[in-house]
Amino acid sequence: TSTHWGTYHVQVADGRVASLAPFAEDRDPSPIGPSIVDLLDHPTRIRRPAVRKGWLDQGPGPANGRRGVDPFVEIGWDEAEQLVGAELDRVRSSFGNSAIYAGSYGWASAGRFHHAQSQIHRFLNCIGGYTASVNTYSYAAAEVIVPHILGTFTGLLPRHTCWANIADHCELFVAFGGLLLANGQMGNGGTGRHVQREGYKAAVDGGVKFVNISPRRLDMESPGDPEWIPIRPNSDTAMLLALCYTLRAEGLADESFLASHCTGYDRFGAYLDGKDDGVPKTAQWAAGLTGIDAATITGLAREMASKRTMVSLSWSLTRQQFGEQPYWAGIALAAMLGQIGTEGGGVGFGYAIANHIGNNVRHVPYAALPQGRNPVKDFIPVARISDMLLNPGGEFEYNGRTYHYPEARIVYWAGGNPFHHHQDLNRLVAAWDRPDTVIVHDWCWNATTRRADIVLPCTTMLEREDIGVTPRDPYAIAMSKAVQPAGEARDDYDILAGVARVMGVGDAFTEGRSSGEWVRFLWAESQRRAAAVGVELPDYDSFVDGRYFKVEPPETRPAMMEAFRDDPEANPLRTPSGRIELFSEVVAGFGYADCPGHATWNAPDEWAGDASGEFPLHLLGKQPANKLHSQLDPGAWSKAAKVNGREAIEISPDDAAARGIADGDIVEVRNGRGACLCGAVITSELMPGVVMISTGAWYDPEGAGSGGRCRHGNPNVLSPDIGTSPLSQGPAAHSCLVEVTRLEGDAPDVQAFEPPAFAPRKGDS
Repeated sequence: TSTHWGTYHVQVADGRVASLAPFAEDRDPSPIGPSIVDLLDHPTRIRRPAVRKGWLDQGPGPANGRRGVDPFVEIGWDEAEQLVGAELDRVRSSFGNSAIYAGSYGWASAGRFHHAQSQIHRFLNCIGGYTASVNTYSYAAAEVIVPHILGTFTGLLPRHTCWANIADHCELFVAFGGLLLANGQMGNGGTGRHVQREGYKAAVDGGVKFVNISPRRLDMESPGDPEWIPIRPNSDTAMLLALCYTLRAEGLADESFLASHCTGYDRFGAYLDGKDDGVPKTAQWAAGLTGIDAATITGLAREMASKRTMVSLSWSLTRQQFGEQPYWAGIALAAMLGQIGTEGGGVGFGYAIANHIGNNVRHVPYAALPQGRNPVKDFIPVARISDMLLNPGGEFEYNGRTYHYPEARIVYWAGGNPFHHHQDLNRLVAAWDRPDTVIVHDWCWNATTRRADIVLPCTTMLEREDIGVTPRDPYAIAMSKAVQPAGEARDDYDILAGVARVMGVGDAFTEGRSSGEWVRFLWAESQRRAAAVGVELPDYDSFVDGRYFKVEPPETRPAMMEAFRDDPEANPLRTPSGRIELFSEVVAGFGYADCPGHATWNAPDEWAGDASGEFPLHLLGKQPANKLHSQLDPGAWSKAAKVNGREAIEISPDDAAARGIADGDIVEVRNGRGACLCGAVITSELMPGVVMISTGAWYDPEGAGSGGRCRHGNPNVLSPDIGTSPLSQGPAAHSCLVEVTRLEGDAPDVQAFEPPAFAPRKGDS
């Protein structure tokens, strides 16, 4: 089977999955996957359709604090289909299709057909459309700002300079936000062979010097003795600007490249010189913001100019207030070095963040499930769901235009977990009460399903047949149905086909095909598309018999943006000028004070540079090493990393000693938005003034309503629910201040993995 965290051989005994063995082609398999074995028949597994009793008894309407509190009533599939169909009909006929918000957010399955987001969007388009979301929680700020600078962002991700090219040609790899190889276990859409650790080691063995600019030494593994420059969180833009200033002031900038391949350097240079605001962006200026001495900054700038240098920007840099700016400043730095498009040099976005970054893969345009056309024009930036639910009709800015939030009467979620991804979860709880109905497909009782009105149990990747393919990975995996679904769980496709029949659009949704027929259809279409680019895929039966198929890598190993570098006239960027826009007239025309048309320093509302008040510690929520987001959190591998059953919080020895905290203590982490309980891990690998909690612990608040302390350690009860800026409105989770204290007395039991209560329906004995 193929998963986002790897491919595994499934071993079945007596009709049950006995174990998952690593894929033979994978030299660095992830230990996450085998955790699913025990979860297929876990107490959290949803076995039958269920309806919140209050909704069933009283009908649709705002929940008045009852979502997450009321027991559930189990019902049959026929009734479930009728309830969902009738509610969708009621809302679309009374309020229009924009009142249906499809919040589905990827990551549910690596299968090409059984991809929950594709399924729900296709279904809703068959009934007239829905309000959609745009961008991602991973890098929303980059998705909006980088196209203004380079013409595209997501189009560059699969075309990054590969690791082999870096190993052969790079001399200096400077990683802003670190290079955490554990994150590279993941690859959205599926992962065949993990390449990040192998690529990093090859680069180290090839003599590449690595520099880790991060608050945490462990954000880069130790082979090769990487240099660690501890930096104050949220100050990367200041350091990047100071590096640019040093290149400019010392005559180290590549003036020829700036003139031939860029536009707006004069305007950006004036800002660096302080002509706009009276503040030259010197190393001394940045030292006061970053906590890095000026000599280190100027020395690094000179070293970068003297070597073939890769400027690496972590996706995490975008998830802070003004998260657009470090990417713009990082691109400007790489442009001033004049190395964009060179072998081993230039700029990169997210090395080690996902397995496919830097993986040299021949692009195959595999077919996906057609979703049709969504006639509804309303949308929201993905991280603004609470704003939409709390402020229907309210205005919001996005990428230079003003829009209005629709009034969402239904939230329909299939795939993803908003009570993991979203910020300020107590605010989300209050917002989640507002719609008339929440419908969720899932296979486990997590924080989102427990707060739904109608819960429809779906299958896992081990309970259905599919194709594990993605253009980002060279392996196509024939995903076998290993076991029968648990209880009455159904594939998302079969769930939606049933509702579509009730609503009179069954033929439009299914086109007369079963799920197995759709899988074969998509493979046949993929064969045709692959042939057009010179790749011959086997027929479907041969593919299944062989278990997997590998597409051989391309013969060349081009550097990202190499063609543009070689001939910018023949290969212009998709920007207004066709060049790298160090100053953007378009962005300047938006009139945003915090984004005046070039990379700019803005002090966040909450950050370590201004942490002298009640909450003096800067909290960063890092990606977990032992699960994918919140997936498989009840599994053995995730639970083994917890401290006294709670998510760990890393804290420096100085900060722990000042608070009387010992290793392994249960501590309370709090600010004005909420609080959570964690297990303390004291480490000298983290700079003082900063604490870190992995995301992904299932939200487990005390009490019925919003404001309850999370017993399990979910850091998003603490993070602010604000947009990065009006430009992209991305999540700003990393701009967050907290205090940590040792918990006195007994800690409450964690209840995150307990199923909800069930009750008979009204009138039943």
